[in-house]
Amino acid sequence: MNIVVLTPSAVTLAQWRALYRGAPVRLDPACAPRIAASAAAVARILAKGAPVYGINTGFGKLASVRIDNEDLATLQRNIVLSHAAGTGAPSPVPIIRLMMALKLASLGQGASGVQPATVALLEAMLDKGLTPVVPCQGSVGASGDLAPLSHMAATMIGVGEIWVEGVRLPAGEALAQAGLAPIELGPKEGLALLNGTQFSAANALGGLFETELLFKSALVTGALSTEAAKGSDTPFDPRIHALRRHAGQMETAAALRTLMQGSEIRASHLENDTRVQDPYCLRCQPQVMGAVLDILRQAATTLEIEANGVSDNPLIFPETDEALSGGNFHAEPVAFAADMIALAICEIGSISERRTAMLVDPALSGLPAFLTPRPGLNSGFMIPQVTAAALVSENKQRAYPASVDSIPTSANQEDHVSMAAHGARRLLEMAENASAVIAIEYLAAAQAIDFHTPLVSSTVLQAVHVCLRAEVPRLTDDRHFHPDMEVANRLIRSGALAAIAGDLLPGVA
Repeated sequence: MNIVVLTPSAVTLAQWRALYRGAPVRLDPACAPRIAASAAAVARILAKGAPVYGINTGFGKLASVRIDNEDLATLQRNIVLSHAAGTGAPSPVPIIRLMMALKLASLGQGASGVQPATVALLEAMLDKGLTPVVPCQGSVGASGDLAPLSHMAATMIGVGEIWVEGVRLPAGEALAQAGLAPIELGPKEGLALLNGTQFSAANALGGLFETELLFKSALVTGALSTEAAKGSDTPFDPRIHALRRHAGQMETAAALRTLMQGSEIRASHLENDTRVQDPYCLRCQPQVMGAVLDILRQAATTLEIEANGVSDNPLIFPETDEALSGGNFHAEPVAFAADMIALAICEIGSISERRTAMLVDPALSGLPAFLTPRPGLNSGFMIPQVTAAALVSENKQRAYPASVDSIPTSANQEDHVSMAAHGARRLLEMAENASAVIAIEYLAAAQAIDFHTPLVSSTVLQAVHVCLRAEVPRLTDDRHFHPDMEVANRLIRSGALAAIAGDLLPGVA
């Protein structure tokens, strides 16, 4: 994969996506002068002797406690060790790599006061595949993602654990094996490393990228289900959507219309069909999935801005030798974006499950009950639909907005927080649920299409059908169902299903 060069304030979502998928990363060398100037400014600010938060004072509620110059290095080490108080399972390696890259880009803007050697170590860890073991729980999304980022910072001083090629090693040992040495933190550096929204943002971005793939896959399975039910493409007529004017709705309708273009199945019931209108799960796909596309794009815009910003505190301004305290660490924008993505995931799965439910019901689809040639002796797709329903309901429960919650921390000094971290980290699990739901629809729609033989669908949808049938044969009599679901899910999660439709599908970012 091509190396992603991080040019702070100008990194694209496509570059963040590539990083999430495993691309190597470098910091733009042009950042070096600004980083050095910021570190030098911290030294000059200290020389003035005035109290400056996080540099020569305590933290949070202890900000009024002045720290002597001889204890400044200990202060920074202590904040890292004391704040590395996360719990729960280790976060996924792709998420932590993305978190590290987000922190690297933030430090590269030269507003955090860290030494060039600190930035260089973080970059080297990314380059050599050293990923800190970071527990997934413990952040409330302000004052930054303190606990998760502290676990990252701890490994940089030789404390904690690091993943190296899937093996969990003590941090000092992992660094030594890679030819690296722990650093001693200077004034402001511990705070700079652990203060920020990078854990929340990384989880939200990962959720966005997975949801983008789900959205595309569900458009394809939705078109296939429409064909399987001998549904109409009239609801996808551009004149309908032009009158409402939502961009996502218009683009989604165009994609569905194009996916079905040239279908023999559609042509077979174009005239003299006694059905006047299809169920909502078919007819309202542009309205539902178009709305999903619009809010995913809104979330993408927010997250791209966040990823290119600096969420440290205090911020260093070398031009005037000032350290200004503010609240950029508050992750409310990320929390809102994560909540929107959660809603999108929930609805993608919800309407997909409704299409599966329609296909297995002969009263609605006109197909054999539960899509089996011999219902009664065979249960066919009866229980896969139940599984889809269970997953959809689980996602509904998880979709409650995290951003509306808050709880005071740090003796009420930090009295309003965003809850962005757990709002964002739920997204990957929700995406896994939705992917399984779409996989079940894929299997059901392909099975239903088989009942229309010798008629075939459009060129694209026929290729989608053939892709599945290359690994999963038609269901004639009941068999162990789980392996079929695993294959379909793999085709969705790998992007193989969306890739067949390619440029016919609108993108999120």
